[in-house]
Amino acid sequence: MNISATLILAFGMSMDAFAVSVGKGATLDRPCFREAFRTGLIFGVIEAITPLIGWSLGLVASRYIMQWSQWVAFTLLLILGVRMIIEGLKNNPEENLTTATRHSFWILAATAVCTSLDALAIGVGLAFLDVNIIHTALLIGMATTVMSTLGMMLGRFIGPLLGKWAEILGGAVLIAIGLNILLEHLGYLR
Repeated sequence: MNISATLILAFGMSMDAFAVSVGKGATLDRPCFREAFRTGLIFGVIEAITPLIGWSLGLVASRYIMQWSQWVAFTLLLILGVRMIIEGLKNNPEENLTTATRHSFWILAATAVCTSLDALAIGVGLAFLDVNIIHTALLIGMATTVMSTLGMMLGRFIGPLLGKWAEILGGAVLIAIGLNILLEHLGYLR
Protein backbone atom coordinates (compact mmCIF):
# COMPACT_ATOMS: atom_id res chain seq x y z
CA MET A 1 0.00 0.00 0.00
CA ASN A 2 1.50 3.36 -1.02
CA ILE A 3 1.74 6.45 1.19
CA SER A 4 -1.24 8.27 -0.34
CA ALA A 5 -3.49 5.23 0.16
CA THR A 6 -2.25 4.94 3.72
CA LEU A 7 -2.96 8.63 4.41
CA ILE A 8 -6.46 8.32 2.96
CA LEU A 9 -7.03 5.27 5.17
CA ALA A 10 -5.65 7.11 8.22
CA PHE A 11 -7.88 10.16 7.80
CA GLY A 12 -10.86 7.99 6.90
CA MET A 13 -10.39 6.04 10.12
CA SER A 14 -10.24 9.30 12.11
CA MET A 15 -13.66 10.60 11.01
CA ASP A 16 -15.66 8.77 13.70
CA ALA A 17 -13.33 10.10 16.37
CA PHE A 18 -13.63 13.61 14.89
CA ALA A 19 -17.45 13.52 15.04
CA VAL A 20 -17.44 12.25 18.62
CA SER A 21 -14.83 14.84 19.63
CA VAL A 22 -17.01 17.66 18.33
CA GLY A 23 -19.78 16.38 20.62
CA LYS A 24 -17.38 15.97 23.54
CA GLY A 25 -16.07 19.50 23.08
CA ALA A 26 -19.60 20.89 22.87
CA THR A 27 -20.55 19.38 26.22
CA LEU A 28 -17.70 21.05 28.10
CA ASP A 29 -17.58 24.62 29.33
CA ARG A 30 -15.13 26.20 26.86
CA PRO A 31 -12.46 23.46 26.73
CA CYS A 32 -8.91 24.74 26.41
CA PHE A 33 -6.42 23.50 23.82
CA ARG A 34 -4.70 21.37 26.46
CA GLU A 35 -7.96 19.42 27.09
CA ALA A 36 -8.57 19.15 23.34
CA PHE A 37 -5.06 17.77 22.80
CA ARG A 38 -5.47 15.38 25.74
CA THR A 39 -8.65 14.05 24.16
CA GLY A 40 -6.97 13.84 20.76
CA LEU A 41 -4.04 11.97 22.23
CA ILE A 42 -6.26 9.43 24.02
CA PHE A 43 -8.26 8.84 20.84
CA GLY A 44 -5.09 8.73 18.70
CA VAL A 45 -3.21 6.23 20.87
CA ILE A 46 -6.18 3.88 21.06
CA GLU A 47 -6.85 4.27 17.33
CA ALA A 48 -3.19 3.38 16.65
CA ILE A 49 -3.26 0.32 18.91
CA THR A 50 -6.44 -1.27 17.56
CA PRO A 51 -5.18 -1.94 14.00
CA LEU A 52 -2.13 -3.60 15.55
CA ILE A 53 -4.39 -5.82 17.62
CA GLY A 54 -6.58 -6.52 14.58
CA TRP A 55 -3.55 -7.28 12.44
CA SER A 56 -2.26 -9.74 15.05
CA LEU A 57 -5.64 -11.38 15.42
CA GLY A 58 -6.05 -11.40 11.64
CA LEU A 59 -3.06 -13.64 11.37
CA VAL A 60 -4.78 -16.09 13.70
CA ALA A 61 -8.57 -15.88 13.56
CA SER A 62 -9.90 -13.24 11.18
CA ARG A 63 -13.31 -14.77 10.53
CA TYR A 64 -14.26 -14.72 14.24
CA ILE A 65 -13.20 -11.09 14.72
CA MET A 66 -15.03 -9.84 11.63
CA GLN A 67 -18.27 -11.55 12.66
CA TRP A 68 -18.63 -9.73 15.98
CA SER A 69 -16.80 -6.38 15.78
CA GLN A 70 -19.78 -4.45 14.39
CA TRP A 71 -22.09 -5.77 17.12
CA VAL A 72 -19.63 -4.87 19.87
CA ALA A 73 -19.13 -1.36 18.43
CA PHE A 74 -22.87 -0.81 18.01
CA THR A 75 -23.71 -1.99 21.53
CA LEU A 76 -21.01 0.08 23.23
CA LEU A 77 -21.80 3.23 21.24
CA LEU A 78 -25.51 2.74 21.92
CA ILE A 79 -24.89 2.48 25.66
CA LEU A 80 -22.61 5.54 25.72
CA GLY A 81 -25.02 7.52 23.50
CA VAL A 82 -28.07 6.70 25.61
CA ARG A 83 -26.12 7.62 28.73
CA MET A 84 -25.20 11.01 27.23
CA ILE A 85 -28.81 11.66 26.19
CA ILE A 86 -30.10 10.80 29.67
CA GLU A 87 -27.49 13.09 31.25
CA GLY A 88 -28.47 15.86 28.83
CA LEU A 89 -32.15 15.47 29.68
CA LYS A 90 -31.40 15.54 33.43
CA ASN A 91 -29.64 18.92 33.15
CA ASN A 92 -31.46 21.84 34.72
CA PRO A 93 -33.27 23.83 31.98
CA GLU A 94 -31.88 27.10 33.38
CA GLU A 95 -28.32 25.91 32.74
CA ASN A 96 -26.95 26.64 29.28
CA LEU A 97 -23.93 24.39 29.64
CA THR A 98 -22.61 21.94 32.14
CA THR A 99 -19.82 23.38 34.21
CA ALA A 100 -17.50 20.47 33.48
CA THR A 101 -14.18 21.52 32.02
CA ARG A 102 -12.80 18.03 31.50
CA HIS A 103 -14.03 14.54 30.62
CA SER A 104 -12.79 11.62 32.68
CA PHE A 105 -10.02 9.53 31.19
CA TRP A 106 -12.15 6.39 31.39
CA ILE A 107 -15.12 7.91 29.54
CA LEU A 108 -12.78 9.15 26.80
CA ALA A 109 -10.98 5.80 26.62
CA ALA A 110 -14.25 3.84 26.42
CA THR A 111 -15.53 6.15 23.71
CA ALA A 112 -12.23 5.88 21.83
CA VAL A 113 -12.36 2.08 21.98
CA CYS A 114 -15.90 2.15 20.58
CA THR A 115 -14.98 4.40 17.69
CA SER A 116 -11.81 2.43 16.94
CA LEU A 117 -13.35 -1.02 16.58
CA ASP A 118 -13.56 -0.38 12.84
CA ALA A 119 -9.77 0.13 12.95
CA LEU A 120 -9.52 -3.29 14.58
CA ALA A 121 -11.45 -4.77 11.65
CA ILE A 122 -9.24 -2.84 9.19
CA GLY A 123 -6.21 -4.27 10.97
CA VAL A 124 -7.56 -7.77 10.38
CA GLY A 125 -7.81 -6.99 6.66
CA LEU A 126 -4.32 -5.47 6.61
CA ALA A 127 -2.92 -8.78 7.83
CA PHE A 128 -3.57 -10.11 4.33
CA LEU A 129 -1.91 -7.21 2.49
CA ASP A 130 1.71 -6.24 2.03
CA VAL A 131 1.79 -3.30 4.47
CA ASN A 132 4.10 -2.06 7.15
CA ILE A 133 1.59 -2.30 10.00
CA ILE A 134 3.67 -0.15 12.37
CA HIS A 135 3.82 2.80 9.95
CA THR A 136 0.16 2.40 9.06
CA ALA A 137 -0.92 2.28 12.72
CA LEU A 138 1.22 5.33 13.54
CA LEU A 139 -0.31 7.31 10.67
CA ILE A 140 -3.81 6.31 11.78
CA GLY A 141 -3.00 7.37 15.34
CA MET A 142 -1.51 10.70 14.28
CA ALA A 143 -4.42 11.50 11.97
CA THR A 144 -6.88 10.66 14.74
CA THR A 145 -4.99 12.81 17.25
CA VAL A 146 -5.11 15.80 14.89
CA MET A 147 -8.75 15.31 13.90
CA SER A 148 -9.95 14.68 17.48
CA THR A 149 -8.12 17.75 18.76
CA LEU A 150 -9.68 19.84 15.98
CA GLY A 151 -13.07 18.30 16.74
CA MET A 152 -12.85 19.26 20.41
CA MET A 153 -11.92 22.82 19.51
CA LEU A 154 -14.79 23.02 17.02
CA GLY A 155 -17.10 21.68 19.73
CA ARG A 156 -15.94 24.55 21.94
CA PHE A 157 -17.66 26.98 19.59
CA ILE A 158 -20.69 24.81 18.91
CA GLY A 159 -21.36 24.12 22.60
CA PRO A 160 -22.47 27.65 23.57
CA LEU A 161 -24.79 27.73 20.56
CA LEU A 162 -26.45 24.45 21.49
CA GLY A 163 -26.56 24.91 25.25
CA LYS A 164 -27.93 21.91 27.13
CA TRP A 165 -28.77 20.21 23.82
CA ALA A 166 -25.05 19.65 23.10
CA GLU A 167 -24.91 16.52 25.25
CA ILE A 168 -28.15 15.17 23.77
CA LEU A 169 -26.83 15.81 20.26
CA GLY A 170 -23.49 14.19 21.18
CA GLY A 171 -25.32 11.08 22.40
CA ALA A 172 -27.37 10.98 19.21
CA VAL A 173 -24.15 11.22 17.16
CA LEU A 174 -22.66 8.24 19.06
CA ILE A 175 -25.81 6.19 18.42
CA ALA A 176 -25.81 7.19 14.74
CA ILE A 177 -22.15 6.19 14.34
CA GLY A 178 -22.85 2.83 16.00
CA LEU A 179 -25.90 2.26 13.80
CA ASN A 180 -23.90 3.23 10.72
CA ILE A 181 -21.16 0.73 11.61
CA LEU A 182 -23.75 -2.01 12.15
CA LEU A 183 -25.71 -1.31 8.95
CA GLU A 184 -22.52 -1.01 6.90
CA HIS A 185 -21.25 -4.40 8.09
CA LEU A 186 -24.65 -5.99 7.55
CA GLY A 187 -24.56 -4.78 3.94
CA TYR A 188 -27.36 -2.22 4.11
CA LEU A 189 -25.04 0.76 3.46
CA ARG A 190 -22.29 0.94 0.88
